Amino acid sequence: MAATTSAAVTESPGLETQRKEIESMLQEHELCAGDTWYLVERRWYEQWKEYVVTGDQNSSSFPGQIDNTELFEELDSYHLKERLVENEDFVLIPAEAWRNLLAWYGMVDDQPALERKVVDLPSTVKVEVYPVEIFLCLHSNMENVVTAQFSRADHIRKYKRIEKQFDVVERAETRLWMKSSDTCCERLRNVHVNVLDSSLSSGMTVIMEMRNEDGTWPSSRPQIMNSVEEQESYRGQPGVCGLTNLGNTCFMNSALQCLSNTPPLTEYFLQSAYLEELNFTNPLGMKGEIAEAYADVIKQMWSGRHYSVVPRLFKTKVGHFASQFLGYQQHDSQELLSFLLDGLHEDLNRVKNKEYIELRDADGRPDQEVAEEAWNNHRRRNNSVIVDTFHGLFKSTLVCPECRKVSVTFDPFCYLSVPLPVSKDRVMEVFFVSLDPVAKPVQHRLVVPKAGKVFDLCSALSEMTNVSVNQMVVADVFNHRFYKIYHADESLSCILDRDDIFVYVKPEEGDEVVLALYLRERSHYRDSGSGSSSCGTSLFGHPLLMAVPRVQCTQPYVAIDWDPDMKKKCYNENEAEKYVKHQSMEVPHQQTTVQLQECIELFTTVEILEEENPWYCPICKKHQLATKKLDLWSLPEVLIIHLKRFSYTKYSREKLDIIVDFPLRLVISCLSFTPPSRYDLIAVSNHYGGLRDGHYTSYARNKDNGQWYYFDDNKVTYAREEQIVTNAAYLLFYHRQDKIRQPTLPPPSDSSSSPTQPANVTSHKHDGMERATSCVNMETD
Repeated sequence: MAATTSAAVTESPGLETQRKEIESMLQEHELCAGDTWYLVERRWYEQWKEYVVTGDQNSSSFPGQIDNTELFEELDSYHLKERLVENEDFVLIPAEAWRNLLAWYGMVDDQPALERKVVDLPSTVKVEVYPVEIFLCLHSNMENVVTAQFSRADHIRKYKRIEKQFDVVERAETRLWMKSSDTCCERLRNVHVNVLDSSLSSGMTVIMEMRNEDGTWPSSRPQIMNSVEEQESYRGQPGVCGLTNLGNTCFMNSALQCLSNTPPLTEYFLQSAYLEELNFTNPLGMKGEIAEAYADVIKQMWSGRHYSVVPRLFKTKVGHFASQFLGYQQHDSQELLSFLLDGLHEDLNRVKNKEYIELRDADGRPDQEVAEEAWNNHRRRNNSVIVDTFHGLFKSTLVCPECRKVSVTFDPFCYLSVPLPVSKDRVMEVFFVSLDPVAKPVQHRLVVPKAGKVFDLCSALSEMTNVSVNQMVVADVFNHRFYKIYHADESLSCILDRDDIFVYVKPEEGDEVVLALYLRERSHYRDSGSGSSSCGTSLFGHPLLMAVPRVQCTQPYVAIDWDPDMKKKCYNENEAEKYVKHQSMEVPHQQTTVQLQECIELFTTVEILEEENPWYCPICKKHQLATKKLDLWSLPEVLIIHLKRFSYTKYSREKLDIIVDFPLRLVISCLSFTPPSRYDLIAVSNHYGGLRDGHYTSYARNKDNGQWYYFDDNKVTYAREEQIVTNAAYLLFYHRQDKIRQPTLPPPSDSSSSPTQPANVTSHKHDGMERATSCVNMETD
């Protein structure tokens, strides 16, 4: 805020000159971010305008000194009144016009000039009439609070004025925290951003913390941030810590547990190596905030002081930088992992200025030379702990189908998204309702083409029942009524596995129309408003189809209304709901199992590019549907394999519940002429459920004691190795063996013994923790 103005009044020019000068300044000055404008009380300004148009130097309309008294709540603090309206309570004038008016007329004694900044907000540029009002204090004395006002355009470094306010030693190293009214605190990491970008708002408190002489901070976070649930006496196994579900955030918790149990990345954060590599200026990054929020979660999880951690701040930061994760809808753990690895990389990128690199064609050069060039180019722009740990190199080979031009490129990858073998068939269960009025519905299990039509379903059922396809009506029954009746040419992808599908037999073609027949129960109730008695109906039982003569058939359905007493006497609901199982239901549904190696081989098979994504051939000078082959050229220290369980085609959308038999010890080769890489499984993210809903959990191997744990949000239990391979596995984390640290605790010598359990860990499906021996030889060559 500007200080009280005491400038002397200068000799004023003529009134016409004053009017023209001020009007010209108002017309010429547009709102520009960072500029200064001033508030002037509207009635004073209107009087001045009347004076310069109609008055003279001795006129009674002379406005006198600039007086903004009507704009203040009180004259002691000079706080603006709330909800002042431009052009009704005040006018805004640019700085040059203000200086002229101040020089010509002066200002009422002791009143501050109402100086305001033009700020560039996300959707508009405007004068900031109400600046941000912040409370300032020291971490060591939070009772002593002072109030200060800042523009949203001010840089955070202006908060350094706290040091002078509280007589902080001049060269003391400090850091800032911001606290909202709900006692939630957050670091103000980057002092080069402005108030708006720092998410500060009026009513918040900025706390300054000073580093101790021994190089430590008084607390890893301000005392007010300690959770009321924190138990100082608790000591558990570091890393064996749950994560609270904030509302459909199991996808995030699962991914975080897998990364938390990735040794090289966790060691990097626990040793605070990230502090020296935070990149606040990277335009592709998140100003270091994602890296610090992630570090905060990891340090809490590995402190051994928490049963579980509430990752609220981390979730908030993720939503701030990736709007798709705002709110509390369900999301994909792989998408969260992809965002997080990319965000951590850019926040920790050691390259501050990315140079432009012109890509060269392989042009017949040896693969080794081209691959080394591609990797070096990648590292010249991307150099971080994420690249060190997770990035490998693909070899991509494209062949033109016309001129046979071969194009070879080498591209970095952060994880492998491998396809699962997709069956062309689909198993569906339907209820067959015959014309026999006393026969119960018969449940059938059918094998139909995934890309098929409803006609194919009827054909398969016709073979079992000897009923003509033309006599079948396929319906989705929901809530005792026909939710939908399908046409023969509709795609089977419209039918979900959870839908209740009934196939009714209708009479052969004749002069009749088929109508829906509903069962309704009448009920009487008293209208509380009028006091009169009314009658209503509610559906019950399964609907039926009936054929009636085609006589004038505008009515879409027929209903049989039952008196409640008669229904109770003559209608047996349990009996009506029963059905008969066809022998096809006795054949057990075989769970498909594939080997992980099959998925990797499928990933590296030759494929033809889709029409929507052709390749431009430099020889043919046109786009071609080239053949493409991906190969693994070099592998990272930590290999993440994403099993593509969610299948989306133009025919269907489904989740594949195939069991992928993945080894706990994986041997995998690549093309770079290096020895095969030997990996140990360290974590698995699981997804249970279908396309629209589900739940994520994870298995992970603790880097310190080598034991496996099962993480289900805030619940942590012991796990055995043989429990890990399920049809829910979604993300696999493998760590190269030559980087794996040896466990600090030896495994139990026999199944009768168990290690000391942390208080927050319970046995998972068994008593004690036994090291599995049957999986030791699970190795893929």
